[in-house]
Amino acid sequence: MKLLVFLAVAVALAAGSATIGLAQTASPPKTAKKLTSNVSGTVRSASSDAVVVAGRDKGKDAEWTFAVDHTTNIRKGSKSIIAADLKAGDAVQVRYLERDGKATAQSIVVKAPKKSVKN
Repeated sequence: MKLLVFLAVAVALAAGSATIGLAQTASPPKTAKKLTSNVSGTVRSASSDAVVVAGRDKGKDAEWTFAVDHTTNIRKGSKSIIAADLKAGDAVQVRYLERDGKATAQSIVVKAPKKSVKN
């Protein structure tokens, strides 16, 4: 009888240590992913801390306001510029992150103007 109890305890302990071992090797819980989105449009206005872009979303006219901070990468051609250098009418591609209902631009790329074709 003592042998049977000993075996039962040994099996229970072995099963418990296997579970503990699995818990230690399990991956950490996943945190919320930061999802970025992209939008193309035309600059309506720009200041040192915000850019307003007009474009189309799902077939309808839309306008977005993006916060700009010190981490926002803004490029025009091969040059790095600041948000205040953007001009109304500039065609842009904006990659942004939305947090707490606020869209913050991660990068803004000014697209080269389309060349007109002369006949």
